[in-house]
Amino acid sequence: MRGLNFEQKQESLSESLDEILKHLNDDQPPAVFTGSVPINNCLPGLHRQLPNPLLSPSVAPLIWLGNRVTVQTHYDPYSNIACVGAGRRRFTLFPPSQIHNLYVGPIDLTPAGQPVSMVKLHEPDFIRYPRFKEALAAAEFAELEPGDAIYIPELWWHHVESLEAFNVLVNYWWVNDRVGPDAPYTCMMHGLMSIRTLPKPARLAWRELFDHYVFRMNEDAVDHLDVKNRGILGKVTPQNYNNIKQQFVGLFQRDQPKK
Repeated sequence: MRGLNFEQKQESLSESLDEILKHLNDDQPPAVFTGSVPINNCLPGLHRQLPNPLLSPSVAPLIWLGNRVTVQTHYDPYSNIACVGAGRRRFTLFPPSQIHNLYVGPIDLTPAGQPVSMVKLHEPDFIRYPRFKEALAAAEFAELEPGDAIYIPELWWHHVESLEAFNVLVNYWWVNDRVGPDAPYTCMMHGLMSIRTLPKPARLAWRELFDHYVFRMNEDAVDHLDVKNRGILGKVTPQNYNNIKQQFVGLFQRDQPKK
């Protein structure tokens, strides 16, 4: 993968809409797609008519416009409720456990920030990507019409097809409970630097530590310690969060090469 097969540009929502409508009746229109636009920025006032009763009022709706386009299989680091406003959309979902079978492309050259599967969903090359058969066996499918909605948990892979000449989607992204703003993705990127190149026995040993302390595979990891003696292993309160962050900053600065 050396590049992208589309052009990106900034324009107003009305300009994008005009481009879609200009080619509405074409037999082979150019693909036009405008995505993830905060409704309050482009359609002031409309967001107040689109509250999601399942979510906090602070979760702002986003709008997506396009003709018959396909968004390749990818994940988002947020939970998502997506509602079809016009047209039809077909969603194909894969659980996070299928990452090994999806043949994911690079994470630093992507269409829109998130890595994508290199396999064409409807024309899979099973000789080149044989494990994709296992991913398909685990897939879930949903076709949505106006008024329908779908919930996509964070990190679930999804392939999205817009099926009509004109399609509108409104979605709500939110992050689940976090004490601070730090993203888990940041931790993974640091792991690429610090853990990936270790010998396999060391990587497996570190996985045990991560499972124990971070992923809490053993819920009783610190039950043997008095609450007052658990330090940063205790409940992640705002104060504890700041203590962890201070230690992290100190460790990161210590690990930098001396000039």
